[in-house]
Amino acid sequence: MSRHYPFCLSTLPTVFFAASLALLMAASVSPLLAQTAPQQSAQQAALADHAKTENKTEKKPSAESATPQAAQTAVANPAAQKGITGKAIDKVKEVAKSAGDIFSRVPCLPPKGNSKSMGSLPHVASKLVAGQPVVIIAFGSSSTAGYGATSPEFNYPNRLAAQLRRQYPTADITVVNAGKGGEDAPEMMKRLQTAVIDMHPDLVIWQVGTNAVLRNLDPDDTAKLVEEGIGRIQAVGADVVLIDPQYSPRVNEHAESAGKMMKLLTKTAELRKVGLFPRFAVMKDWHERQAIPIENFVISDGLHMSDWGYACFAQLLGDDIIKSVGQIKLGVNVPSDVRTYRPM
Repeated sequence: MSRHYPFCLSTLPTVFFAASLALLMAASVSPLLAQTAPQQSAQQAALADHAKTENKTEKKPSAESATPQAAQTAVANPAAQKGITGKAIDKVKEVAKSAGDIFSRVPCLPPKGNSKSMGSLPHVASKLVAGQPVVIIAFGSSSTAGYGATSPEFNYPNRLAAQLRRQYPTADITVVNAGKGGEDAPEMMKRLQTAVIDMHPDLVIWQVGTNAVLRNLDPDDTAKLVEEGIGRIQAVGADVVLIDPQYSPRVNEHAESAGKMMKLLTKTAELRKVGLFPRFAVMKDWHERQAIPIENFVISDGLHMSDWGYACFAQLLGDDIIKSVGQIKLGVNVPSDVRTYRPM
């Protein structure tokens, strides 16, 4: 005896069911596409900007580096590639939000009354005016490498690269992070040729002196090596900016040596006619004049900078570089009421 199920889907015409399902899917998907298309464009723009602002570093093995097998798998499997892209977009959004939040509670302000110019950067300026690529080498120790930052995006060379590219959006600017922890002038001079000169830089930002102070090295010996290094860099036509030690508890334990080191670096910069960014004075101003607690810009080891410290240092350094290059020569019109030092 046969049974009848009037409402069973198996009794409906296959064509009618397929057509209904197609209409239902189209109705539900169309608004979704309309909502996500602009979002995807924004995410793609953010991803492209992130890829552009990622600075080049010295080549080292990395656990994050993709293996050839992984690359082949991604190409062969579009779904896997889409998943990787999605994760990258999420990372870009997360980093962008974090970067924007760094100055939300504590603004980055210039030292009060510090109007001393860094000096001109003629080589960088001429390259930018001519529309030629600009290569900047950040040379130094652990505070250049970014020790203490919660992410590579927050080290000072990366922050500086992003700022300069925003200022000069049509320029091809590369910032190479040549920082290596624990080093000072003696070790840096041994790799000056390969890490700096062979890269054909237009600007070298040389952070030096902190480890010499901590290791009780003779400041005079450090100054002599730095002067020699500046001469070699200038010989290849690059501009130079020196960065002195940071204001931090561990450096302050060697106050006499630190003070002598800063005076000698200042004198060396004047003799060689190069720029000097007074990092110690800037950070001291944060604490003593702006009343910012040291733990806001130095991590718990009492030496290295925090995300905020690196960000504000990069911001002020970048502002000085932009001033030194000369906005008028580049035809960049900046309204008079726009503050140079502002959150990124």
